[in-house]
Amino acid sequence: MTESHDSHTLCESADVVVLGAGPAGLVLGLLLQAAGIDCVILERASRTHVQTRARAGFLAPNTVRILDRHGLADGLHRNGHRHGTCEFRTEDGRFRLDYGSLGQGRQHHVYPQQNLVTDLLTRYLDIGGRIRFHTEALAVHDADSARPTVTTREPDGRPTRWNARYVAGCDGRHGAARRSLPPGSVRHHHHDHGVTWLGLLAETPPSLDAVGYAVHGRGFAGHMARTADVTRYYLQWQRGAHADAWSEERVWDELDVRMRAADHGPLQRGRFLERAVFDLTCDVVEPLRYGSLFLVGDAASLLAPAAAKGANLAVLEAEILAEALADALTRGDAAGLDAYSDRCLAHIWRAQEFTGWMTRLLHAVPDQGRGAGGGAGSFFHAALQRSRLDSLRTSRIHQDWFAENYVGV
Repeated sequence: MTESHDSHTLCESADVVVLGAGPAGLVLGLLLQAAGIDCVILERASRTHVQTRARAGFLAPNTVRILDRHGLADGLHRNGHRHGTCEFRTEDGRFRLDYGSLGQGRQHHVYPQQNLVTDLLTRYLDIGGRIRFHTEALAVHDADSARPTVTTREPDGRPTRWNARYVAGCDGRHGAARRSLPPGSVRHHHHDHGVTWLGLLAETPPSLDAVGYAVHGRGFAGHMARTADVTRYYLQWQRGAHADAWSEERVWDELDVRMRAADHGPLQRGRFLERAVFDLTCDVVEPLRYGSLFLVGDAASLLAPAAAKGANLAVLEAEILAEALADALTRGDAAGLDAYSDRCLAHIWRAQEFTGWMTRLLHAVPDQGRGAGGGAGSFFHAALQRSRLDSLRTSRIHQDWFAENYVGV
């Protein structure tokens, strides 16, 4: 570390500066470290926060293959479990899809993202990887040059400037990487699905041995197992309403109604560990590169959570970028970097298409301006939704298509 005498700004360097210690940043850091590339991960939160923030828990087969290929899947295989069934509950009854035996016969692994992050972080530190917690990236400068820099704020408030060859923005849609893109340098594609969810993490065992998707006139409800003692639930929610607008009892009563517990069995109730409201929106940045700055994970694209694609895309993109950076830095071959954006966007748009299809399958969204109380728009969309569900219930071709896309990225 050096210090600039005129500004008292600390100066450090790494060939690759990685912003963010989520799945994308940690996988990227691990693969670069294994390739002998000098890199550092800068994370604004604490280590405890990084290891405990609850996110998705369904890992696609390709994600597991990537982790296996690089020796990063020990915890997943030891403590995760395979899952290949989903159950749809509708006014016409319920039906199950054993998607693990449909399509290409592939299943998910259920492993909470905070557990995966803990595994990756522990491994990264064990092999001597550099990471700075409580370090906020403020901006990326000169990204259109061969020597970009990143300005940060240290835990004690002092400024630092990191000199780099490349910068990987794995810091989400509101992070410094996206904020540093000059106007007009990329295109931003945004879409609002018009749906809001209340996400719930409940301290209770799963109530069914499948992912549960309940389609109801009062709105969607979802059930996703995380561990033997923790279950994720979702409720379609009024946009603008606070996460604590309803009491715990009222939330459970509404889950009972929408999940049709009276017909299909009671839900096991427990204390809510977490509540969060989020709108089902999506966006894509195109291209995913500006000079020496590359976007990865949520910084590259945001997907609605209906199909659990976000973390899986992040791991895939991290592997693609790691291989390209290693080629550029060790062999002077920039072909992989030049192809990075197009390769990732092909996967992103496919995931966006299926996520949009899933969102329409689970929610009868009324026409804009008609309100949620009914009318021709609501009836039309509800009829389309019922037709989609009936096709999924009865058509083997449709089921195979669903299975292939449900587990793919």
